[in-house]
Amino acid sequence: MAASIDARVPLLGPLLVVLGAILLQLTLADKITVGPRWLLPGLEGLLLIGLAIATPMDQVQHKTRRMLALVLIGLVSVANIVSLALLVHYLLHGGKGGGRALIGSGVELWVTNVLVFGLWYWELDRGGPLARQLRREALPDFLFPQMGEGKPYVAEGWMPGLVDYLYTSFTNATAFSPTDTMPLTATAKWLMTVQSLTALVTIGLVVARAVNILS
Repeated sequence: MAASIDARVPLLGPLLVVLGAILLQLTLADKITVGPRWLLPGLEGLLLIGLAIATPMDQVQHKTRRMLALVLIGLVSVANIVSLALLVHYLLHGGKGGGRALIGSGVELWVTNVLVFGLWYWELDRGGPLARQLRREALPDFLFPQMGEGKPYVAEGWMPGLVDYLYTSFTNATAFSPTDTMPLTATAKWLMTVQSLTALVTIGLVVARAVNILS
């Protein structure tokens, strides 16, 4: 059973995405982090190591590992939103930090936003990656353009992968709205709304203020 579960749910890609988000957090300025700069990334790193070495021998253990993954993604999400809130507070209350540093922080927070919400979409659509493989008939949370009948350019039995969810996250954070992939459930709509709002604040306020400082 362990081999079949691991084969159905490739984990290297998601683990690398989480690792990238954690590394981005470590580069943020101390003024926009909670506690020591290493505190939250260190905790997230421990959870990441636990996910990397855990081997699901059955469905119960897989559910436990999935809950651990959701907790890890939630921690990264909260840390990113808190850092954005601290940066906005710093800017609105007269912070005079270097413009280039502010632009760098804004870009890092935006990229982390894309990575984290891509993971949220990947983990929550139809109950997660394993559930999507085992119950292909389950109702989707996202409608991808490859779905549907009569599309000769799409492989039979096509299912979205991590790259598809990361692309959906990228376009949502860039356009501040869905593009080619539409949310179908309330959970998906709320997630995309939160991501769009976070991206809008990051680009519209933080980067704009940094450009003003540079000029």
